[in-house]
Amino acid sequence: MRQDRKSLAWSTLLEIDSQPEGPLHRKLCGALRSAVVAGRVTPGSALPPSRVLAEDLGCSRWVITEAYAQLIAEGYLEARSGSATRVRATAAVPNQGQPRSNPQISVPVEFEMLPGMPDLRTFPRKRWADAVREVTASIASADLGYPDVFGHPRLRERLAAYLVRGRGAAVSADDVIVCDGTLDGVVRLCRALRSAGHTHVAVEDPGWSRLSSAVSTVGLTPVPVEVDRDGLRIDRLRANTLTRAVIVAPAHQFPTGTVLTPARRAELLHWAREVDGLVMEDDYDAEFRYDRRPIGTVQGMDSARVVLMGSLSKTLSPALRIGWVVAPPRWAEALREAAVAVTPPPVIDQLAFAAFLDAGWYDGHIRASRLRYRSRRDLLLKEMASTLPDLEISGAAAGFHLLLHLNDCDAAQAVRRAARLGLRLVDLDQYRMSARTGPPALVLGYGNLSDASVPEAVRRLAEAVRGKGTGTSCG
Repeated sequence: MRQDRKSLAWSTLLEIDSQPEGPLHRKLCGALRSAVVAGRVTPGSALPPSRVLAEDLGCSRWVITEAYAQLIAEGYLEARSGSATRVRATAAVPNQGQPRSNPQISVPVEFEMLPGMPDLRTFPRKRWADAVREVTASIASADLGYPDVFGHPRLRERLAAYLVRGRGAAVSADDVIVCDGTLDGVVRLCRALRSAGHTHVAVEDPGWSRLSSAVSTVGLTPVPVEVDRDGLRIDRLRANTLTRAVIVAPAHQFPTGTVLTPARRAELLHWAREVDGLVMEDDYDAEFRYDRRPIGTVQGMDSARVVLMGSLSKTLSPALRIGWVVAPPRWAEALREAAVAVTPPPVIDQLAFAAFLDAGWYDGHIRASRLRYRSRRDLLLKEMASTLPDLEISGAAAGFHLLLHLNDCDAAQAVRRAARLGLRLVDLDQYRMSARTGPPALVLGYGNLSDASVPEAVRRLAEAVRGKGTGTSCG
């Protein structure tokens, strides 16, 4: 049951005083997180508007928006345009007495085919440990003090060199700001946009839902823009005259797997110049292209109009929490002015990654990962062609996810049947914004699926899709 936000006494519900010492926004974040995990605020519950909660708690609205943004990034909350911020339906909460016979609970997950997760088994543990050990032994005493909020200069230099060499970006060390990841970069940029008078930000539809949630939390309105087989529809982007900023993943769009065509790239940059706008380029999956060399960045085509964002989440591990933003001078200055309120990744981790780049280990890891994912993708396609030959598969030969189109099948039912078979899947509808339903499809991730498990995972996928033994079928 959803709780009405007006019925909750938030000032007493949130145990802020029991949180560890620190800034108020962090204490509030911890209190909200604890309330969700403990089940005091149930999935689907609406949270008060930031202004209302700020009045109740006697603090600034900034404290509330910071806490909301952090919990959206962590997956506890979600925000949609025109609606309240709510506890995500899949937020981690206790069992709360659900019967053990529930098939979603009792069947253990044996195969994960959720998108967006790299092969965690191949994280270079020894080399990373060696880099951390070396850095810890040699770090200057001054570097053990309060960190540079823009990132350690050594990492910024190494990152700039890598982005020029590996991604075709136009960047110097002074342009790089080290952050916690892509979402952190989006939140910082959206604050700068709001301060500059922007009210709307376009996002790809379907797309990564946390991006639109982050836009909403900062106080801007996310505008869904359709994605087709050539990438973002620039004509639909032009149609909203209130929008002068857009978040786009040109190298490999999530979740459709499309690549922004050269014509659309040129049209996107023309739009940005025409409206004096900003393109926020999410360099998602850019390193992993299997049918040709990875394409260069849009930022390299116009560094005055494009912000480049990237992270280690898909190349090494999301646990490292290291990302970067490369911004034009106008926006870099705005980001620096707001940087006093942010905390960069730990300095030792930053320096370890710089050492990783220096030694050539990062480039070597990318090359090995590219071969591994290509082989796994080929194996997955071969198994699916044999088991589900009548269903269309789409998505560029890149990254580590693809789309399985289900014709007239109910994708949500297929997901539920898969769960009863120990297989975790996700429905494409979970990533749609403007229309909550569309042609049924599954987003299949294979990054963290071992090669040996692919045949059995596909067999169970086919059973879930066909509805074997249920009297229904898809195809």
